[in-house]
Amino acid sequence: MKGSEDNKAMQAYQKSFQGLIKQAQALNAEASTINGTDEAAKDAFRKKAAAFNEEVMNTGKEFIKMHPKQLASLWILVNELSKRVEPGEFEQLFNSLDKPLKETKYGISASKYIRSLKEVSEGELAEDFSQEDINGKPVKLSSFRGKYVLVDFWASWCGPCRAENPNVVKAFNRFKDKNFTIVGVSLDNNRDRWVAAVKQDNLQWTQLSDLKGWSNEVAQQYNVRAIPANFLIDPKGRIIGRNLRGGDLEAKLEKVLK
Repeated sequence: MKGSEDNKAMQAYQKSFQGLIKQAQALNAEASTINGTDEAAKDAFRKKAAAFNEEVMNTGKEFIKMHPKQLASLWILVNELSKRVEPGEFEQLFNSLDKPLKETKYGISASKYIRSLKEVSEGELAEDFSQEDINGKPVKLSSFRGKYVLVDFWASWCGPCRAENPNVVKAFNRFKDKNFTIVGVSLDNNRDRWVAAVKQDNLQWTQLSDLKGWSNEVAQQYNVRAIPANFLIDPKGRIIGRNLRGGDLEAKLEKVLK
């Protein structure tokens, strides 16, 4: 009976997300056609991406609420929502699942993920790292100590990242003379595409990558499971903000860079 219940729940999950998968494919296709200088098109795409993200989160959370005993809920939490919800909400959703489900090998894996997220939470010291820039020169995060630094994870192939880049550029240009800088960490695996995107999006700050895609060592160190993602670090090396997008980044910088 238990296996049958899990199968039915998994089928319900697939049915719930079937339309969303098609939307994701359409958004990725649309992102690849947007001209880098077409601000109106990029702004329209940002709104579509935000609405899609909200729909995925609502669909996933409602499914988990209705199926707290099924493995499908744990699957959705790990594979769909972990990329979209904040760590605190991820933990809250995990805790809403039945105890036997949390004790499975998948539940234990999710528990480990929750513990790892707490290592890169606000208030913690940011771990140092070193990676090569576009010219092949190793750059350490600690070399920027004394400044406010935004560590920005992105990739040339990531539509939402490219759509968010104008906001990051705007913040950089506004605050770059106020003890603020950015360190970009790209999850690319193709150097030519990475460099072309940096130029096209006018990203005039330090750019790093080991060209290992999702296996990027800094992304793994910071438990980055979805992009765009970022961490704002103060002059003493402490994390004071994360995943600041759109106007939230400028608002935070206005507050700390008085």
